[in-house]
Parts: sequence; structure tokens; C-alpha cells
Amino acid sequence: VQLQASGGGSVQAGGSLRLSCAVSVRIFSSWSMGWFRQGPGKEREFVAVIGWTGGNADYADSVKGRFTISKDNAANTAYLQMNSLKPEDTAVYYCGADKRTFKLVPSRWHRDYDYWGQGTLVTVSS
Repeated sequence: VQLQASGGGSVQAGGSLRLSCAVSVRIFSSWSMGWFRQGPGKEREFVAVIGWTGGNADYADSVKGRFTISKDNAANTAYLQMNSLKPEDTAVYYCGADKRTFKLVPSRWHRDYDYWGQGTLVTVSS
């Protein structure tokens, strides 16, 4: 199983980026997906997760109303649309896949995710 994350970059505060996470297996459609981030010297933290159907999205309070997670099962790809970016959003962003199929409520805990992308760096300047 391979997860390929892309879409990171450098933007000014208030800007937008869209991250993508392409998954190499069709069973992706049965998995919950999550986006997590890790800033310098920090632990990996929850950003947003989504259930296997593309519903039951859940967000960290710090990104609620600014970020949107989505999942295209036909394309085997998860997305994270990030708007109104702030300098504190600067981090390496990782997508994760929870291989427990048909899980109704996606987990916020990164250790519940079995497969990970390589990370994509997002830098937001003030």
C-alpha cells in the first residue's frame, strides 16, 4: 500500500492550498482517512478525519471553518482544502489510512492509522 501526498508549498497568511493523498489500492473506498501535521519540535497532531463513505468529517478546533476534508472513492484520493491559512498552520502534513474497513466513526488518534504518506510541507508566512 502506498500513499502519495502532494500539494504543499509556501503561501502568505490568508492564502489557500489544497493537499491531495493518492492511495494505491481500491480498498481505499472502505477506509477512513485522516490528515495530521507535525510542526518543528512538536508531536504529530490531528487536523481532520473523514469516514469511509466520505461523511462524518471531524476537525480540530484550530482549523474548523477554514479546512475541509473530502474523499473521492472513485479516484482513490483524499483531499484537504485549506483556506485562510495562518502562520501557525506551518507544518509537515501527513495523510493516513485506517485499514479497519467500514469504520463508522473515524479516529482522531494518529496511532489508529496504519498507512502513511511521506508528508508534504506547508509554510505560511505572515
